[in-house]
Amino acid sequence: MAKQKWVVSLLLIGSLIGVAGCSEKTVKENPKGENASVSNKPPEKQLQEPVKEEEQKPTVVNVIDPNTKTILKTFLPGELGFDTDKVTYQKEIEKFAKDLARGTETTPGYDQRMILDKIDSNGKIIKGKPKIILEETELVEKVMAASANGGDVEMPLYVTDSGYKPEDAAHLSEVVVATYTTRFNSGVIGRSKNIELSAQAINNVIVGTGDSFSFNTTVGPSDAAHGYQRAKEIVDKQLVDGIGGGICQTSSTLFNAVDQIGVSYIEKHHHSLSVGYVPAGRDATVSYGGPDFRFQNTKGVPFLIKTIYGKGTLTVEIRTSTAYQSLLANGN
Repeated sequence: MAKQKWVVSLLLIGSLIGVAGCSEKTVKENPKGENASVSNKPPEKQLQEPVKEEEQKPTVVNVIDPNTKTILKTFLPGELGFDTDKVTYQKEIEKFAKDLARGTETTPGYDQRMILDKIDSNGKIIKGKPKIILEETELVEKVMAASANGGDVEMPLYVTDSGYKPEDAAHLSEVVVATYTTRFNSGVIGRSKNIELSAQAINNVIVGTGDSFSFNTTVGPSDAAHGYQRAKEIVDKQLVDGIGGGICQTSSTLFNAVDQIGVSYIEKHHHSLSVGYVPAGRDATVSYGGPDFRFQNTKGVPFLIKTIYGKGTLTVEIRTSTAYQSLLANGN
């Protein structure tokens, strides 16, 4: 009987050990040696940051000086109404182009009249300045085209040098093809001095093929700082004292000389009163910053302006080389 109890006890102990062994398989030891239950839940999803949209950069148009490569003006077409009101936007660009070309009260423009070359007393050429034109319409068109996507726009500058060959200069005084003389009272010191100074300023000026001559640009300011004196001049049909009185005799003498070869006139004005040194209607009044006498050489060959100042007389000659004589003589 005792033996049967002992066998039953062994069976009970074995059963308990088996149960304990099975239960250990459900326990997992974590790295720290602690027991942890196995979870059937899926791992938590990682939080993702929202994707930021890339900021759109504004459209930019830069107007650049082609010589210095500097930026003269930056336009933001979007802010100026390019997409909403192109007419107003274009007017803004047109005003900018006009101010850039012609200048403002505080800033000089890019447009520049040609200052013609001269020949000095030793026969050497004194260089003037080329004509420079900023084409306003072309600049506006370029800026408008670039305003859609942005970009750089170079100013359309056109530079024109005098239309003669350097080797021609030495021969341009060979032949006189036109001449005109006027007279004045040499006893009137101030007026005589003004005629002399303005005549010196236009003496030996080379007018190349296609060149435009401007009396005011060539002579410059007829003020006291440049040696001009007080003399009678015509202002609003009255004779008044003014610095530089008498220079109109130089411009009128030049007109009557150059008119003989048949140039094209750009600008010419008459006095408000008759003058005694040329026939009626044959004068050309000038005033620095005001009325000018301008013409263009459309003869196809270059010529030289020569002035001869004497006691009471002023002569202007138009000269050229023997090779070009037939093309200038008699206004042909």
